[in-house]
Amino acid sequence: MQRRVVITGLGWATSLGASVSKVYDRLCQGESGIVPITRFDANAHGVTFGGEFTAFTPEPQIDARTAKKLDRFSQFAVAASVDAVEQAGLDFDQEDPFRCGCIIGSGVGGIEEFADGHTKMLQKGPTRISPFMVPKLMCNAAPGNVAIRFGLRGPNYATTSACASGGHAIGAAFDQVQGGHADVIIAGGAEAALTPLGLATFVALKALSKRNDDPARASRPFDRDRDGFVLSEGAGVVVLESLEHAQARGAEILGEMLGWGQSNDGYHITAPLEDGQGAAAAMKAALKRAGLNPGDIGYINAHGTSTGLGDLAETRAVRNVFGDNAPPTSSTKSMLGHLLGASGGVESVICAEALRTGICPPTINHDNPGEGCDLDYIPNQAREIKPKAVLNNSFGFGGHNTSLAFGRFE
Repeated sequence: MQRRVVITGLGWATSLGASVSKVYDRLCQGESGIVPITRFDANAHGVTFGGEFTAFTPEPQIDARTAKKLDRFSQFAVAASVDAVEQAGLDFDQEDPFRCGCIIGSGVGGIEEFADGHTKMLQKGPTRISPFMVPKLMCNAAPGNVAIRFGLRGPNYATTSACASGGHAIGAAFDQVQGGHADVIIAGGAEAALTPLGLATFVALKALSKRNDDPARASRPFDRDRDGFVLSEGAGVVVLESLEHAQARGAEILGEMLGWGQSNDGYHITAPLEDGQGAAAAMKAALKRAGLNPGDIGYINAHGTSTGLGDLAETRAVRNVFGDNAPPTSSTKSMLGHLLGASGGVESVICAEALRTGICPPTINHDNPGEGCDLDYIPNQAREIKPKAVLNNSFGFGGHNTSLAFGRFE
């Protein structure tokens, strides 16, 4: 059984806020959410800024007692899921719980809880470790807590494939619904790696921009002067539902997921294949499964992290698939930074909004195209495109590639 899969709810937590419509408007205005870090003193790290959700509070989506038992990444996931379910108009008390599930990816899970627990053990001894440490730090805590919140008893797990985690989660959810194994799946990604340890690890990897004097212009995908990505935090989820189920309950349909593709570079643990063949394979697989031709794609939300090798490899991958007729392609990481495993979730929400509004967000800070970066990156100003179908690319350390295909519901 191959069922049509539709989107009925959207939710997120980003450095620009949590309201889907308001944040999307800000993205289309080219606003940056990259700010100096306030949650800890980052001066010793050499990088002092990131995509911090400074205004985030768990309430009212999560009560204070429950919030204390959740790492920040799980708080993001639950809060975003509550918003998405509310938009979808779902009452899970009226649903078969075994036909409803949640799949949320995370690259590193509760890294803050891990680091804090380790510090406490070194300072005060092993007997002082909290019994909540394991339930807070495990990557599957995010979908597990969403399931507990709504009483979901169907497919439930986490995907962990670095920056492709959210993409894999949504792809897996699509498989569950399309194949008839579930009627409703909450899917996406969550990450809260903007911590002292998290920041230090990516600084040590020499992966981050060091534009401390101008954070808002630090993330500049595909630009000549890009010097690394900007570490960010947050979550993004979509409610995927079978068309029959959504129509039976009179739900508003926001868009349709048409298919997805995945691949691996099989090349290097952090560097992409320079010719982009792995990423191209994922896009081709997504088009094939969705029953689309390259010319049907009106917009690509690029992985576009603002790194030298990654941006060039993705450009080559898009050329491999689309030739000289590549569609407009933008990287919203120029405004939100890189949310690691949450990227695929957040950027799927962006794709759904691009289909709904017909307006595609820009790549800001794109002043001078980098060598070999020769696509239409929608530089600096949003554009009315009214795409009928879009792709969302996510690529992760380990060589993991995902490409998700979404379409306007007709």
